[in-house]
Amino acid sequence: MTARLLDAGDGAVTIEFGDRIEAPLVARVRALEQALQAAIDRGQLPGVIETMPTFRSLTVLYDPLLTSRAALDPALQALLPKADQPPVASGRRWRLPVCYGDAAGDAGADLADVAAATGLGADEVVRRHAAAEVGVHMIGFMPGFPFMGDLPPELSVPRRAEPRVRVPAGAVAITGRLTAIYPWQSPGGWRLIGRCPVPLFDAAAASPSLLAPGDTVRFEAVSAARLAELDAAIRAGDLPPATWLESAA
Repeated sequence: MTARLLDAGDGAVTIEFGDRIEAPLVARVRALEQALQAAIDRGQLPGVIETMPTFRSLTVLYDPLLTSRAALDPALQALLPKADQPPVASGRRWRLPVCYGDAAGDAGADLADVAAATGLGADEVVRRHAAAEVGVHMIGFMPGFPFMGDLPPELSVPRRAEPRVRVPAGAVAITGRLTAIYPWQSPGGWRLIGRCPVPLFDAAAASPSLLAPGDTVRFEAVSAARLAELDAAIRAGDLPPATWLESAA
């Protein structure tokens, strides 16, 4: 499979593998990102600052005062075969609590519609969503927002015809075979099925985004009463981020 190197301003180049959201492209992006990071760690890519993965591409940010495309492109081309190797399983495993449906207030407003659209009962939608292990493919749209997949195909639903002006912070949403959690109140067009109380972004932390590409996530269904307990404990600082970590990389 070929890749294209595309201009992305005077301090970045994007390596594009395709134009779809599918597991093989996600794996290629992850494998190349790992190879690039290894080369950076060995001092072989001077001037490279960081990489930014998406579903189908990897953007490499560099300091144009320290390197140039003339020097960088051949090095990137030499690393491209690494994208055809399976990525190393290096992410963390998380289990995040979710209160589903009406018990979550506005954050669960679309569960009944999802159940009707899929032909499944609301309880079955919850069971299948909570049983799925999803991978964090990328962080984007807003700080800490994780695009995660793949959900079972029977849970696939389209976006809303009219996006909401305000999606509550912590809302758990689905569209297609993707699921996500909104870290902040914002507009959004995904289908809302529940709420997760765990903060996903902390600007003061060494790694501000709780989740990262390569991580895996499972969800644990909790009651409205348990959600209220978790909200109170998180506000009091009694539940640090490591609470939700099942295993580290």
